[in-house]
Amino acid sequence: MRRMARAATTADVFNAVAEPRRRAIVDALAGGERPVTALAQELALAQPQVSKHLRVLREVGLVAVREAGRRRLYRLDARALKPIHDWVAGYERLWSERFEQLDAVLDELKSEGGDAR
Repeated sequence: MRRMARAATTADVFNAVAEPRRRAIVDALAGGERPVTALAQELALAQPQVSKHLRVLREVGLVAVREAGRRRLYRLDARALKPIHDWVAGYERLWSERFEQLDAVLDELKSEGGDAR
């Protein structure tokens, strides 16, 4: 049986942040620039693992790097999260409507039963 080539799972920001360790790196970089060694220590991962994940995050534009002497400092470029934000925003109306419905039910229960102890 011939296998089909597997599609890249890191071709976009959605797939890149689907991996928990990459999300942890994004979270860590939200606090500011860090060298790979600090990220590895903070996340309790081996430096080569962190470097591999940083490469993926750089490829989708979530992470930028700059040289500072002999060190490379990584920083988050949150603009790359916009497609995720836009997608989730489509569900925000649904969530708001459901919370409004829940508020209405709770208000109704309060007015019907007084203090529900």
